[in-house]
Amino acid sequence: MRKLTYGMNVSLDGYIAGLGGDIGWSVPSDELFQWWSDRVAATDLALYGRKLWETMSDYWPMAQQQPGVTPADIEFAQRWMEMRKVVFSSTVTQVDWNTSVFTGDPVPEIARLKAEDGGPMDIGGATLAAAAMRAGLIDEYVLATAPVLVGGGIPFFTVLDNWVNLRLVETRIFPGGVVLTRYAVAR
Repeated sequence: MRKLTYGMNVSLDGYIAGLGGDIGWSVPSDELFQWWSDRVAATDLALYGRKLWETMSDYWPMAQQQPGVTPADIEFAQRWMEMRKVVFSSTVTQVDWNTSVFTGDPVPEIARLKAEDGGPMDIGGATLAAAAMRAGLIDEYVLATAPVLVGGGIPFFTVLDNWVNLRLVETRIFPGGVVLTRYAVAR
């Protein structure tokens, strides 16, 4: 069975995006960006909600053409395009870059993908991750917590019916005061 991880940059007050979807506060240091890039390289399959897919696919395939592009940006873009991805959406019809679309109920499909042989899976997008969280499908949470309060927006965690006990497996401090924490679900 594959491990499913939900990880994002998060504000100290628990948001992955501020009001209006603003993520300007979450620009990672070079060191944290490399950590995320290495994570993409180690991910066998990434699961995306529509909004996150649109954000990623609008930028990374064209990253080489952006002003100020760095070798790290190019490396991340290549890794992202090569990584297998599934977009869960009823409106996305055209995908590229090693991606497929799933239009049905995400929970049974995520459970099916977890049960397959293969390497680790990551899930991204607040709505999709919330469905997996409520269904008890997430095995690990990764929070790169920035020292900023955004006051509202899109929360990292969803409302749950039951407690989920976690076990701390890693902490790391990055430049700018970002604290990375990894928690495994205690089963």
